[in-house]
Amino acid sequence: MINYNNRIFIPSSNSDNGETSEETKFHYSQVDNILTASYSGGQIQTGHLIGIVSADGSIDMRYHQVNSSGQLMTGICNSIPEILPSGKIRLHETWEWTSGDRSKGFSVIDEV
Repeated sequence: MINYNNRIFIPSSNSDNGETSEETKFHYSQVDNILTASYSGGQIQTGHLIGIVSADGSIDMRYHQVNSSGQLMTGICNSIPEILPSGKIRLHETWEWTSGDRSKGFSVIDEV
């Protein structure tokens, strides 16, 4: 199992309907198979996520955040890891808003 504890991720791409950007920084913590993270930057004033890490390193998570317009946004996300030649982790994410327009998207975040 991949352990995400104390890893930092920054988005490298996101769908147009997403709110994270290269200015958003995610700080991951993990205890056993429970993942939590806090994030902020760019259009995100503050955000948090909680998820379950599977044996293959994939993550089933829920997130909530307050954007720069002061809106509380929520969603679900499934992340699939890729181990890069450098040993760093890249996460390929499919997500869906559970608030707002309930649209779906895809993003990629890279460990720094």
